Amino acid sequence: MHEAVRAAARRYPDRPAVTGPDGSLTYAELDRRADAMAAHLAAAGVRPGDRVLIWAAKSCAVVTAMQAALRVGAVYVPLDSTSPARRAAKVARDCTPRVVCTTPERAREIRPWLEAPTVFVDLGEPLPAAVPPPVETGRDDLAFILYTSGSTGDPKGVCLSHANAFAFVRWAIETLAIGPGDRLANHAPFSFDLSVLDLYGALCTGAVVHLVGAELAYAPVQLADFLRQREITVWYSVPSALMLMLREGGLLDRPAPPSLRAVLFAGEVFPIGALRELAGWTRARLLNLYGPTETNVCTAHEVRAEDLLRDRPVPIGTAASGDTVWTVAPPGEPGELYVSGPSVMRGYWGREPHQGPYATGDLVTARDDGSFEYVGRRDAMAKVRGHRVELGDVEAALHTHPAVAEAAVVVGGQALEARLEAFVVLRPGARTGVLAIKRHCAERLPTYMIPGEVHPVSALPRTGNGKIDRTALVRASREGSAVGEEHSMRGAQHAGGR
Repeated sequence: MHEAVRAAARRYPDRPAVTGPDGSLTYAELDRRADAMAAHLAAAGVRPGDRVLIWAAKSCAVVTAMQAALRVGAVYVPLDSTSPARRAAKVARDCTPRVVCTTPERAREIRPWLEAPTVFVDLGEPLPAAVPPPVETGRDDLAFILYTSGSTGDPKGVCLSHANAFAFVRWAIETLAIGPGDRLANHAPFSFDLSVLDLYGALCTGAVVHLVGAELAYAPVQLADFLRQREITVWYSVPSALMLMLREGGLLDRPAPPSLRAVLFAGEVFPIGALRELAGWTRARLLNLYGPTETNVCTAHEVRAEDLLRDRPVPIGTAASGDTVWTVAPPGEPGELYVSGPSVMRGYWGREPHQGPYATGDLVTARDDGSFEYVGRRDAMAKVRGHRVELGDVEAALHTHPAVAEAAVVVGGQALEARLEAFVVLRPGARTGVLAIKRHCAERLPTYMIPGEVHPVSALPRTGNGKIDRTALVRASREGSAVGEEHSMRGAQHAGGR
């Protein structure tokens, strides 16, 4: 991946490469700074295969650090900038990075949570020009690890090789015909697999990527202005962001900018009504991309006029990125989707390498034309504003609160209104409030995983075999009923913009 960026820097040295909250860099500047930081990492003891943890707000400096890690053969591990120090330390203890690239303030936050001495690299420190030692990187060597929500309360590190990433990026570049004249918006955090297209689709072709800061991620008016002012040509985000821009950002009040030629969405279902609004506003290509982090994008579907006449969301399409996808269910019947091919991950960090097809856990139905429609999840995993959330991960955090005896988390609402709701049974005599519980979660979870509503109940409903009856909880959330509720506490509006 980094070699393609080096090649673009040689070919387009004076073109802008990346713009962010901390300024902008041309390809030549990015190349020089990445080399300087790579030499700095090597001097700090980073060797091929070592992990480099990056925990900071989205910026040109973070992109530089990613490139620097790759240039010394290391594996970068980007963390959501909203992750608290406790969770960042949990990831660090799992992947044992050689260095942590962050700010001095964040270094002071995380240091008490780390069990062993750690080398910190200040992302804002000016570095003298230098050339890193030459390193040969194989296609099957790891490029980065993306940590996702885990069912036990411990995040899982999805290991992706250079070949994994490039299979998807090459497909995206060819499908979208991305070139040096393009301007891509990077809406997703770097810890989210959607960002792979934005960053490398641009940096491998001489295009420019415009970073959307976390403070703008779900600010509809500012996002709509960003799209116009930066003259974005390729936009990629979760549907929630696009729906906010449509409904609250004034996107429909003005004609679509002529620069916009492709709008991509993934991570959650796009309600057909909102998609019709988007299609009526722009002539840009609309593509529905699908795939878990473990495969990045493995299917895609370009929206056609006849798709907008449906009452259901558009299909997730056919195989992409050189992959093969299938289900063993008969046509029209729901079955689990399986994926094999070049974009499938190497495995989870600290576990045995992945072998054979990847079972997505997603239920699909096969269409007569060979494409697939998404039906839903077969487990307790959920999607909230495009982020994959293992409900057990949130419950594990709630269970560490001293006043909480039991907890169950469900997703209330749909699409843009989707939110995490927690039902908690307090210990006898315990007294606590919604702010205390949410504050407790904020110390352990990224912002997008904090429950938006907390309901204390006398007992959790159970099924006949003694398991928590989540269907009853979802029904209670939908109907506003109480499920044995003593009283209900509603927090401030869901803080999980990220």
